Amino acid sequence: MHGLINKSLQSFFCATYGTARWGRVTEAAGFESPDFEAMLIYDKAQSHRLLDVMALELDRPLNGVLEDIGTFLVSNPQTESLRRLLRFCGESYLDFLHSLDDLPDRARLAVSDLHLPALELREHAAGQFSLTCGPGLPGFGNVLVGVLRAMADDYGALAILEHSGGGDGRDVISITLIEQAFAKGRSFDLGAVAQ
Repeated sequence: MHGLINKSLQSFFCATYGTARWGRVTEAAGFESPDFEAMLIYDKAQSHRLLDVMALELDRPLNGVLEDIGTFLVSNPQTESLRRLLRFCGESYLDFLHSLDDLPDRARLAVSDLHLPALELREHAAGQFSLTCGPGLPGFGNVLVGVLRAMADDYGALAILEHSGGGDGRDVISITLIEQAFAKGRSFDLGAVAQ
């Protein structure tokens, strides 16, 4: 698994639950060090074990932990660069949704060996969408639900999200966009220089 993913897990867990608990998790998962290098590749089975141990340590379902990770990736100041990358997708949450098909390619522009599953957004009626997440990265659909929720808040939109499996390793996320401008979103200046 790409080290950037493991490093993101580390950032989430340490910021939310502390480094002592993270050390217990990585030790139980069989890693020699609690620190990950973002540009290295790690054994997939061991990385999946890391996620399972995280869920056990927190006594929570893995799906919920993965959603929390997605929310963290967008809303935590440590990961502001990802939020900025996602906000470049458009001025509204609707623009953002319509740009999701291109997200795996944009991620590869930033990190050439990071391969995210294919995404396909379908609009079924006004404000009614489904997002299909292709196979290849188990749990990514749940992380994406957290990202979508956090981005709705970021834009000030009111949206209802529902995750379901679609078979063949695919995930389907139903998105109901109730109101584009439900609340004041977080400020974002497209021309501002990233810190």
